[in-house]
Amino acid sequence: MFKTQLYLLRPFILFSLLLISTLLISRVCLGLWQIERFNDVTSFLTLLFNGLRIDLSILGYVVLLPALIHPWLIRTSFKIKWLNILKYSFGFIFISVIFFELATPAFINEYGFRPNRLFIEYLPYPNEVFNMLVNGHLFTLVTVLILLLVSCKAFLILFNTFISNHCRVKTISLSAASISFLLLFITLFISARGSFGHRPINPALVYFSTDPLINSLTLNSTYSVAHAFAQLGDERNASKLYGKMEDKKVIQLIQQATRLDAQSFTSIEQPSFSQRQASYQGKPKNLVIILEESLGAQFVSSLGGLTLTPEIDKLNQQGWMFKNLYATGTRSVRGIEAVITGFTPTPARAVVKLDKSQQGFFTIASLLKDNNYATQFIYGGESHFDNMKSFFLGNGFTDIVDFNDIEDPKFVASWGASDEDLFNQADTELTKLHKGDKPFFSLIFTSSNHDPFEIPDNVVTPISYSNKQYDQKEQLRHKAIQYADFALGRFITKAKTQDYWQNTVFLIVADHDARAQASDLVPIKNFHIPGVILNSGKAPFIDNRIVSQIDLAPTLLSLIGINNNSPMLGHDLNNKNASGRAMMQYADNFAYMTGEEVTILQPNKAPLNFVYDQDLKTLSPTSINRHLSDTALAHVLWGSLAYQNEWYSSDNLTNTNYVVTP
Repeated sequence: MFKTQLYLLRPFILFSLLLISTLLISRVCLGLWQIERFNDVTSFLTLLFNGLRIDLSILGYVVLLPALIHPWLIRTSFKIKWLNILKYSFGFIFISVIFFELATPAFINEYGFRPNRLFIEYLPYPNEVFNMLVNGHLFTLVTVLILLLVSCKAFLILFNTFISNHCRVKTISLSAASISFLLLFITLFISARGSFGHRPINPALVYFSTDPLINSLTLNSTYSVAHAFAQLGDERNASKLYGKMEDKKVIQLIQQATRLDAQSFTSIEQPSFSQRQASYQGKPKNLVIILEESLGAQFVSSLGGLTLTPEIDKLNQQGWMFKNLYATGTRSVRGIEAVITGFTPTPARAVVKLDKSQQGFFTIASLLKDNNYATQFIYGGESHFDNMKSFFLGNGFTDIVDFNDIEDPKFVASWGASDEDLFNQADTELTKLHKGDKPFFSLIFTSSNHDPFEIPDNVVTPISYSNKQYDQKEQLRHKAIQYADFALGRFITKAKTQDYWQNTVFLIVADHDARAQASDLVPIKNFHIPGVILNSGKAPFIDNRIVSQIDLAPTLLSLIGINNNSPMLGHDLNNKNASGRAMMQYADNFAYMTGEEVTILQPNKAPLNFVYDQDLKTLSPTSINRHLSDTALAHVLWGSLAYQNEWYSSDNLTNTNYVVTP
């Protein structure tokens, strides 16, 4: 009987040992690679133990179904075919796991944690991703493919040998099959569930560090991606991650945080809708927003960074410069969401990509279109990327200019036409719009400063630093930043000579920083970005307030003379008493900062409070600030509520029939 039981269980024992060993070796290697992030040996051992729980869970899920079938099919004449099906099924699972683990180091280098939701979001764009990999990561791509082929061959040899030996036992009794079935089911069910508690295992149960990368290493990459995929269908419900709060209190706190008078909120159906008076009351001005790809404050010397952006440094002296401006996220769509819609960041995908926001969702383009503006989006790449084209056309943009419309581009990279070609086209488009009979709004989105950092030759001279050495990838990034800065400066210089300049407000702002890889739960220093408004009607000055990307849209509408009713929570920074707070979404962690105080929310954990030192760029733990924690929770819940209940609809932009909320 024992020999028969061993016969039945052997394929699963062999595969389990192979899979768990592979994941253990991968985690050990990744941990040793990042060993400086660990405080002591105990934390490293905790990583391995908690990681084993996750590995057993993923094993239980992927093996459970074939395990339930195996004891019965092995008794039939279908035995040989079933063993081959099992071999190829296990092979597919094993190679998939190997693939995700091999992809992990490159992903960590770029984003600071294992493959997750971002990995999934790139899948619908195979051409862009393939070009990026071939042109910027060819060695990594070839290495991964070779290792996958070697792993596949080794697996097939191992299991072919095993199957040939496995077929010697001829008869399997019903009792032996039944016992094997029960053993496999109970063992794998417990493994998959990973816990005897009320809830099955999830990332929050195994996270133990305040370093998001270490927490990420506790997972395996297959589990991380699968968990992110499972959350896509439930992304409107942030309360499942951070905790619940009564809707009434959420509304009260987010209204208070806008620093608007209570009488400004006059719609019962849309609680954030408020009436705003523009600071400028003359003829409506044109608006141009230049969204610079991946340009953090760490590269801008006037913000304490490297000396890579002399043109932006000059512009900062000529306009309304934001010294402490913070992005809401780490992806371009998150920057677009904040700057164009003023929507608060959430753990879900940005609204640019969500189904219910593709039509009738508030943007400043929809507001300006209703105020008789021509509205346009200009991009050097394919505008379908990240669902931008669909979102923009459905929400107020009437004209899309992308790669196919760029006239005679001189340099084409993986992500489209170069920034010089983009700005040449932008100058042509703005000149056309100026000759029209409407004021205009144009959003210009750059792409040259994007991995794999392909730029024209002999345009910029790389800067060398005597006090620090950078690897080849970082040197390419620096050169691309220099080029992006050069192209921007060249465009602004030309724009100042054009007729459209005089009556046009320009905002130059980054969508997000290049990397966010510090050991903090939310690396606030990597959310610090440049931003400057030109032609604001004010004398050049430095604004030292803490500012969020969501504050920019209300401020710009005020500067161009648009009185409006809108659902935005951002502050009009023309009011000297406004702002002083920022909010940031980093994977599943959310930070709310006001002054030097920061509350950080993590999934299924109590809020933590810190003090952020602006000079040293460090977070220090401090005692809990209950009001700040509640305000943070209200803001992270607000996005889910507003999206679910369609409180961010653009239907009432011109509605003046308001009822004062009791």
